[in-house]
Amino acid sequence: MYREIEEKVILSVTPGSPAAEAGIVAGDALVEINGHEIVDIFDYRYYICDRDPEVAVIRDGKRLELGLVKDEYEDPGFEFRNIMLAKDRHCANSCIFCFIDQMPPGMRESLYFKDDDLRLSFLTGNYATLTNCSVEELKRLAGYHISPVNVSIHTMNPELRVRMLGHKGAGNIAEKLKILTDAGITVNGQIVLVPGWNDSEELRFTLDTLLNYPKEFNSLSVVPVGLTRYREGLPELRPFTKQEAIDTIRLVEDYRRMALILRGNSFVYASDEFYVKAGLTVPDYEDYDGFPALEDGVGMLRLFESQVDEFMGDRRRLARVRRRLFFKRKIRGTVVCGTMAYPMISAQVARLKDYCETAHKAFDIAVVPVLNDFFGHEVTVSGLVTGQDLIRTLKRMELPGELVFIPESMLRAGENVLLDDITTDDIEKALDKTVVAVENDGAVFCEKLLLGKAALRQERGLSRKRR
Repeated sequence: MYREIEEKVILSVTPGSPAAEAGIVAGDALVEINGHEIVDIFDYRYYICDRDPEVAVIRDGKRLELGLVKDEYEDPGFEFRNIMLAKDRHCANSCIFCFIDQMPPGMRESLYFKDDDLRLSFLTGNYATLTNCSVEELKRLAGYHISPVNVSIHTMNPELRVRMLGHKGAGNIAEKLKILTDAGITVNGQIVLVPGWNDSEELRFTLDTLLNYPKEFNSLSVVPVGLTRYREGLPELRPFTKQEAIDTIRLVEDYRRMALILRGNSFVYASDEFYVKAGLTVPDYEDYDGFPALEDGVGMLRLFESQVDEFMGDRRRLARVRRRLFFKRKIRGTVVCGTMAYPMISAQVARLKDYCETAHKAFDIAVVPVLNDFFGHEVTVSGLVTGQDLIRTLKRMELPGELVFIPESMLRAGENVLLDDITTDDIEKALDKTVVAVENDGAVFCEKLLLGKAALRQERGLSRKRR
């Protein structure tokens, strides 16, 4: 009768809470509130806000009706085993450019899961194609005004979208976007651009179409297809040439200028990868309109550089660092990054070197780009650098100092594990160095490089206090 009951099981109940007073216990599965079936977390959040709601739970296979005595918006006092209250929706597409299809065998199982869930888009920022979300389901979610959401567009040509996504229902993207924007939901779109497929005139058609959408369609990022060396049995695709990257940027810039006139913001942004491939300078800070697509690699280089600018211009912060530098004779270490970020990181480290020379401090920081042998050399971002490639690259070098600085983006969130399950402890043993993970923030990057072990001791001290 009820859908996915096992996903709605209550993990714990707070003693003395409205739920506990009503007789709800851990192990109950919440299936209805005020007669409305709970499909997922959005139904729950909407109906549980009511004052004194009637709830139905399944306990030992039987349906029980219980009344909660609580104020409007008061927390009922229980937690679920699954925060979504529903199974994650597996991707139903066979996209020609799917990165997961290009993963080598033998990696951890979670890396092979293809999510394509609009609900996760709202909760975690994932992109969804909307192919496995029916019009009726989309209207239900739109009614709860889940905003913002991130949608993988790729093309507004219905026939081409069906071919690219390998899904016969992929062509009604215009209808589904209208449902979202009509409901006042903010939409951020993404185009994975594939040479010979949805670029050039097809990209122009897509930009023409989306530029006329209401302002609820907030931003559109254009990123190049990511290709690994594991493409056996997959459609034959190729990377962009330098000239194609230049042509793409010119096209995007044309539409960005039109958007500024028509909409008051840039609207469409080419990813940093395109600019690096083209050998062009990324746009100015103001052109990114608050950086709505950072997670898509749009504007990360410019933002990082601007954060370094802010650090170098902050006299009070520099004075504090300088006082601590008084006790250091040398600043030494190694910064590791992907090949795409290497020119920008090198330039910022050179600025720090100039600053240290004015403070009469020896500065010896090496910046090392890691060539991605694991996925292939077309993969250039730092977040896809593996531990084995990092160790291989650094082992054959004479590294200054005792510290190796790596970007946090190389690590699984909240852990010290890289994509290939090599840990920072493994790296430290292999190199006989101390690994320091650095947030993707230019100011923090500068401070950690300058202070070295002092910053590390402070960070680890704070971690022990938190525990």
